[in-house]
Amino acid sequence: MDASFDAFLERRKRGNEKLLATDNMAIKRFMSLDKQVYGDGALSVKNKELMGLVASAVLRCNDCIDYHLQRCVEEGCDKQELDEALAVALMVGGSIVIPHARHAAETLDQLGVSPET
Repeated sequence: MDASFDAFLERRKRGNEKLLATDNMAIKRFMSLDKQVYGDGALSVKNKELMGLVASAVLRCNDCIDYHLQRCVEEGCDKQELDEALAVALMVGGSIVIPHARHAAETLDQLGVSPET
């Protein structure tokens, strides 16, 4: 994994720890709900992460894209599945998604995901 991606993960982890250290119950409840929603259920975790990737691209959140790409890879998504999910995002979001698809391609390189993986 690329050093800049490792730095992103560390920054995200520290930020989440700071948020959870507060007395803000809304944040704590939201973070708990996030874990529940993305857990296994009628839809697999893999499918939910692909959906999260699509939503992140359409909403233009690069940090979210990075997070969901990492989770997709951890859940066994291959390059073709990730490319198709990003194509869905492009269809839903239109051309404004293209810069974020480029960002996703760079992140996949950092994660070591290639057409062969």
